[in-house]
Amino acid sequence: MGFVSSLLGFFGFGFGLTAGLVIGYYLFIYFQPSDVKDPTIRPLIECDSSSLENMLPEIPLWVKNPDYDRIDWLNRFLESMWPYLDKAICKTAKEIAKPIIAENLVKFKINSVEFETFTLGSLPPTFQGMKVYMTEEKELIMEPSLKWAGNPNVTAVVKAFGLKATVQVVDLQIFAAPRITLKPLVPSFPCFAKILVSLMEKPHVDFGLKLLGADLMSIPGLYRFVQETIKMQVANMYLWPKTLEVAIMDPSKAKKPVGILHVKVITAHKLKKKDLMGKSDPYVKLKLTEDKLPSKKTTVKRSNLNPEWNEDFKFVVKDPESQALELNVFDWEQVGKHDKMGMNVVPLRDLTPDEPRTMTLNLLKNMDPNDAQNEKSRGQVVIELIYKPFKEDEVSSDISDDAKSDMLEKAPEGTPSGGGLLVVTVHEAQDLEGKHHTNPYVQILFRGEQRKTKHIKKNRDPRWEEEFQFVCEEPPVNDKMHVEVLSKPPSIHIHSKISYVDDLDRLEREF
Repeated sequence: MGFVSSLLGFFGFGFGLTAGLVIGYYLFIYFQPSDVKDPTIRPLIECDSSSLENMLPEIPLWVKNPDYDRIDWLNRFLESMWPYLDKAICKTAKEIAKPIIAENLVKFKINSVEFETFTLGSLPPTFQGMKVYMTEEKELIMEPSLKWAGNPNVTAVVKAFGLKATVQVVDLQIFAAPRITLKPLVPSFPCFAKILVSLMEKPHVDFGLKLLGADLMSIPGLYRFVQETIKMQVANMYLWPKTLEVAIMDPSKAKKPVGILHVKVITAHKLKKKDLMGKSDPYVKLKLTEDKLPSKKTTVKRSNLNPEWNEDFKFVVKDPESQALELNVFDWEQVGKHDKMGMNVVPLRDLTPDEPRTMTLNLLKNMDPNDAQNEKSRGQVVIELIYKPFKEDEVSSDISDDAKSDMLEKAPEGTPSGGGLLVVTVHEAQDLEGKHHTNPYVQILFRGEQRKTKHIKKNRDPRWEEEFQFVCEEPPVNDKMHVEVLSKPPSIHIHSKISYVDDLDRLEREF
């Protein structure tokens, strides 16, 4: 027993150890600090942006910007399809790269360049959100936010001057904000003619480049040089308003006119009084459905509830099975909005080609057959319609296919020799000048008919891509088309303009 006590005393184990344990247990277990408070938990809505970014560094764009829509379904789709998309994209990239490589082999005195491995890895790109813009044009505009931190493995073997070198691209990161425009929208599958892609900001591209196993991006200064070079080169080619255009189909074939609708607004009967003096000033607006062209109008008949117009109009028909003629009768007002007196619709499929048809239409409030308001009498309008489809030439069997494709369609039956349809497309303008403002639009005057494009605000290089059509009963041999580029002022102001006159005496062979 004495030996054990001596041994414990030598190592410091004795009464002091026992007392220390008892006192420590009493102080740290039974005494709790009085200044400790429960943590305050604030709801997320009360946190500022910096606090949220500290808690969630990768906040999706659809959270920070409400105009971005969530597209988780697209990310799940890409994740499922990525193994197949990877192979398809790599195969296409190789086919595109082959002629480019072959063109530069002789230039740089390289014997050969072969891909040893070519894969984009197992990690697909992700979309943080997407904006979709609705415009008055026949187009669909999408702006996705793309982030891709992939693990590709692209290895190329280069042989030159009797030496062999292996170049490998790894650890690719791409952050980009592209704008994808599908235009023009057409009634033929896939329902758009072109895909236009442009970048709304300079992209961020980061990757590793290994040569003979050594990472070249670790060389001081080279990484920043490569980064800036890629940004500048890509921006020079595709930064908005520059675009990459991919043709999907020929829009002229998709929007090919098939006939002319002749409309004669004859008269109206028993129209209702709209003015305080017990009269109305009626006029008729006519428009083909599925057509973006402005409506056509009759003249205004003052103080007349049984007006007679006897005015003729022509419309270009593109799909007689789905299009319809829409008529709206309005009461003209000197000040304020014109009052709608009634409407009706005539489906073109109800017309027999080349046969005139006179119709008396009851004016309705709307086209809802269940609306009790349509039972109320609003008057009648009398019109005459003739749909004249284009007739194709009878081509003999001995004419080659190439010659057949070059032949033009005939004008409607009864049209004078050489008549037809004149289609004018206003594409763009460049380097416009303006002393006070530059809100340009184009005004076209041909044979007394006037057409206008939309105006584009604050742009000296506007792009319209708008189409206008003029029905010609005879070829415009000696006619001139007057085209003006005008600038619409932000307020009452004198319009500044740049105009020129285009001679159409060479268009005869087109009809």
